[in-house]
Amino acid sequence: MLSVIPQPLQVEPGTGHVPAAALEVTVLGIEHAAPWLGDLTAALLSGVEGVTATHDDLTSGGGSSAPGTPTPVVLRIDEQAGPEGSTSPERYSLVVDDAGVTATAAEPAGLFHAVQTLRQILETPDAGDASARAPHVVVHDAPRYPWRGLSVDLARTFFGLDALRAVIDVAAAYKLNVLHLHLTDDQGWRIESPSRPELAKLSSGSDTTGGKGGHLSLADFRALQDHAAERFVRVVPEIDVPGHINAATHVYGDLMPDGVPTDAYTGTEVGFSRLTFDLPATEPFLRDVFTDLAHATDGEHVHLGGDEVLKMEPAEYARFVELCERLVVEAGKKPVAWQEAAKAPLRPGTLVQYWDTHPMDLTYLVDAAKAGARVILSPANRVYLDMRYTADFDPALGQDWAGLVEVRDAYDWEPEEVVPGLPADTIEGVEAAVWTENIPTLDALFTMLLPRLSAAAEVAWTAPARKDWDDYRRRVAREAHAWRRAGVAFHASEQVDW
Repeated sequence: MLSVIPQPLQVEPGTGHVPAAALEVTVLGIEHAAPWLGDLTAALLSGVEGVTATHDDLTSGGGSSAPGTPTPVVLRIDEQAGPEGSTSPERYSLVVDDAGVTATAAEPAGLFHAVQTLRQILETPDAGDASARAPHVVVHDAPRYPWRGLSVDLARTFFGLDALRAVIDVAAAYKLNVLHLHLTDDQGWRIESPSRPELAKLSSGSDTTGGKGGHLSLADFRALQDHAAERFVRVVPEIDVPGHINAATHVYGDLMPDGVPTDAYTGTEVGFSRLTFDLPATEPFLRDVFTDLAHATDGEHVHLGGDEVLKMEPAEYARFVELCERLVVEAGKKPVAWQEAAKAPLRPGTLVQYWDTHPMDLTYLVDAAKAGARVILSPANRVYLDMRYTADFDPALGQDWAGLVEVRDAYDWEPEEVVPGLPADTIEGVEAAVWTENIPTLDALFTMLLPRLSAAAEVAWTAPARKDWDDYRRRVAREAHAWRRAGVAFHASEQVDW
């Protein structure tokens, strides 16, 4: 049985196999659009035990150095690829037969997804078989939603460039295509802003877990986006306003009504900080930081936050939402905001991110969607991956305010049923999130992410009729071999037979 996460849309298994110990990758027709894809494909496939893959770079006359007679792996663009009728730019087809492996896609992103599928179906040697092989199969696949994301909080605990590259690699392995970075909060300002250099200099030197903090320079952010783009992941940065703002008011007293800078904060409470709209310093500050961030961002979206503003009247809050939307648009980007922003009038096309699963009237969110907003679903009791797995899980790691989130909780839910009355065609996608108040290390981060991130990825990608919990349990147990081989930490949930 094939083992792919997320489950593809159409799978037609064959009866034979082709050898995969030696693979030769050839990429046709995308030399300018994605010149790195051949080398990256060879590296990904060579990461499978028993497999050596090389890239036959036709443009430079290079050839294979793989041992023996390699099996060809051909990647090429074909508008007819993917399931019949699909218009997704990420659609792809994968064919494995006696002639070798052929991946076709409408765009390079689909070819990358096809490679990730191939990586997972490669069968590695066991005690009775000395050679890796690939089963004959035809796969036609496309995602359910265009937005399939992971949000990582860098403000509470800072994770640097190498750690974030590792996160991108794992997210991309399961066909996620958005990395949303929560870059500012009460505890730290984690991105360089040329117009306001004091922010990162003075408000990034600590975190909630006792670490030394840190921030991304613009060069770091550039390198991160380049790494993400090569894996067809777009980076969506967030500056969270008008609450969660103590890191800024610690630097700039003129953002406070009394003119006095606030103290640095390393606690974990929320809702105590805020901007004041009518102060002379407020709009110039917001214009500077959002414009700087937009100009540093390759993707089309910038997130303006907007959550948990607990000490502000609705009228003032609405003014902030309108201003920040306008600043993001004037800087050439499309705005994203947390669900509370839907209580204010929004521009058509603004993305709003549902997260708060406490019982409440969500009519405002439904009305905003019907008026033109798009909705990203991040229900905390399903895909907030900092929630502890079980009641007896390590009490020093993660949180439980949204409840316990086991692997099945992250897997067994239907996006169209989360918000009553929300039109299905207004759902842009699904995004998991991990908040880092109690996540001090990279191993701790991955322990919280895996295996649940792969479960959330299947919710975001796979049609409901193709999802099956028992089959996912089998597939994720097999995928854990790749995590072990790569040295990636994960939680061996009792819900899965590892």
